[in-house]
Amino acid sequence: MTAIETTEYFQKAEATRVRVLSEALPYIHQFAGRTIVVKYGGAAMKDDTLKEKVIRDIVFLSCVGLRPVVVHGGGPEINNWLGKLGIEPQFKDGLRVTDAPTMDVVEMVLVGRVNKDLVARINQAGGAAVGLCGKDGNLIKARPQGQEGIGFVGEVNAIDTKLVESLVQSNYVPVISSVAADEDGQAYNINADTVAGEIAAALSAEKLILLTDTPGILRDFHNPSSLLYKLDIQQARQLIDDGVVSGGMIPKVNCCVRSLAQGVRAAHIIDGRIPHALLLEIFTDSGIGSMIVASEYMA
Repeated sequence: MTAIETTEYFQKAEATRVRVLSEALPYIHQFAGRTIVVKYGGAAMKDDTLKEKVIRDIVFLSCVGLRPVVVHGGGPEINNWLGKLGIEPQFKDGLRVTDAPTMDVVEMVLVGRVNKDLVARINQAGGAAVGLCGKDGNLIKARPQGQEGIGFVGEVNAIDTKLVESLVQSNYVPVISSVAADEDGQAYNINADTVAGEIAAALSAEKLILLTDTPGILRDFHNPSSLLYKLDIQQARQLIDDGVVSGGMIPKVNCCVRSLAQGVRAAHIIDGRIPHALLLEIFTDSGIGSMIVASEYMA
């Protein structure tokens, strides 16, 4: 590459950076001071390069005045530790069968390892994070899911956001694992998507964002170009009824719909395998995933 070509290359790169910053500025103003709940999971948790980019995105959101709250799962890490301890992972109807020994491992892994690893990474990247689980400050009250043969799998019974709100107002990033207890202190494993949606609703969040391993909601599962960028609650429900949304996407879409019905402004399903997916979805005009909104915000 000649000196002239090198100069032109860097000029184009700088022009791209300026364009991106210019496009992001109105959104930074619009969402400053607003709460964004991010459900962190999928490949973005397993790949160290992607993990670093997600962490940097979260710190960036905090630095420009947004208030990120992170909710995480950790299924692969749980399976890894169950294997080390000689416990065979079991699933029923898509739910992890969580007997007492498995519940001990779930709590150890989600609260003691995954949660603290994310907290440390956010702090190392220049943020200020605090790790929580549903037991802390009675953040989440659980109840049994009720299905036979699945053990200590729970549902959200109630949310108390006082602790999270206090942290957010003090510019900390709460990082929340989806382990909670019932009125008797029994621990339960709750689906992290569900927890994220209920916390977003309780906080009256501006956005709920689910990081997944899919581009978003596809009209044709086999055609990534059929991505639906924006739809309302009624359209989302119709896609489930029509079988367009199926399998593992059904609980994710239902989670989004439920949060919107409780006052969340917008819910997003995005591909966490794309570097800096959070920033691309929040701060660009087109976004990269599917955004579900109430009908009055479709214009």
